[in-house]
Amino acid sequence: MKPRTEISMELYQIMLDRGYPENLCDLVTRNLNTDYTATRMIGYLSHYSYLPELEVVDEMLAILSDRNALIQKKEAEQAQAKLNELYRDGLGIE
Repeated sequence: MKPRTEISMELYQIMLDRGYPENLCDLVTRNLNTDYTATRMIGYLSHYSYLPELEVVDEMLAILSDRNALIQKKEAEQAQAKLNELYRDGLGIE
């Protein structure tokens, strides 16, 4: 796993300040360890004063699912671009 970013550590502190157990804060920030994912969770939490732990975990899983879908989309776009290049330029074999 990647080390936590500053924003991920900010998320950790926000969750601690809201009274979530340390092990949950640790679990969430170890999984949401990029600026993108941590910022999404901070945004989600900002709409509520307190959420049940299960809802926090559910949102973490939803954010990870969205991130994985975005990664797969980008990979598919890159593969399609390579395929288009191959169709356009051929194999380069005469």
